[in-house]
Amino acid sequence: FLFPKVDVQAPGRPRRRLCRVVLDHFEKQYTAELGAAWGGVRDVLTNPWCWQHALLLNRFSPCAELEESLGGHGYHPAFRGAPFGCYIRGSPGRFPAQRHRAGRLKAYYLLNAASLLPVLALGVKDGHDVLDLCAAPGGKSLAILQCAWPGRLHCNEYDDLRSRWLEQTIESFIPEPLINSIMVSKLDGRHIGDLKPELYDKVLVDAPCSNDRSWLFSSDVHQATLRLMHRKELSRLQFQLLRSAIKALRPGGSLVYSTCTLSKAENSDVINLLLSSCSDVIPVDISEMAKAVSQEFSFLGGLQRHELLVLPEKGRAWGPMYVAKLKKI
Repeated sequence: FLFPKVDVQAPGRPRRRLCRVVLDHFEKQYTAELGAAWGGVRDVLTNPWCWQHALLLNRFSPCAELEESLGGHGYHPAFRGAPFGCYIRGSPGRFPAQRHRAGRLKAYYLLNAASLLPVLALGVKDGHDVLDLCAAPGGKSLAILQCAWPGRLHCNEYDDLRSRWLEQTIESFIPEPLINSIMVSKLDGRHIGDLKPELYDKVLVDAPCSNDRSWLFSSDVHQATLRLMHRKELSRLQFQLLRSAIKALRPGGSLVYSTCTLSKAENSDVINLLLSSCSDVIPVDISEMAKAVSQEFSFLGGLQRHELLVLPEKGRAWGPMYVAKLKKI
């Protein structure tokens, strides 16, 4: 296996420019919500050169030489005891992505290591019927399949372009016999609960959100301004997706909600509204899971035991990632 050069300085690429409109908006909101913690988080989010990337290994295309080489280049296994293989390193730099080649499976998937926490919290076991409600680009669906052999995996993505991205991810990482057992749909997630009531043991809602990392580098100021104006509408959509997901769950089944934003309105507030309005839903304690990975991630203090928020910091530049777990009774 030829170990590719890790891209740290991104030679030849234009330097990403911060969007001042978004930064000013975040400065006001997150200073109020995060207090002193915002300064360190801001320093990481506004400096892509200190961002880190993890490798999720593909068990359907194992490469012993890759794993042997990773250690020599500063990578070490994360999530010890987890049902998937993930490698990270303390220094920044992006490992080169593998090209999509029809008929050939990729050996690894690049991602923010914090995005594996929702899958870890979901706890999928062999035979479970699983719904990934907002599945594109497909990293969490892929991670689910690294953990177990679901009885049924339903990957849904409403957006047409993102749905094609999801299908390509599945084709690049999953062997054909298993692909045949995966259902990919383009349904409106707000209606899946009515269309498929009480069909699933596990549901993941990785909801559309105000993605802090990408919004900070919006190239179109007008579009960024419109995004900020309509930001409050996202929490309504997220709540509707969660209500639909609860309907799709079997009694006794569990749901994980996640976003990649720091926004309290899209995180804790949405979950609290759901818990106060749905009598058949209870919170599930994930504090032990958070404690088990506390060496690799920095978490915001003061949250309830059924939720966590990963705060990016230098040397552990993962997140933002909000995770909450609920159970249907």
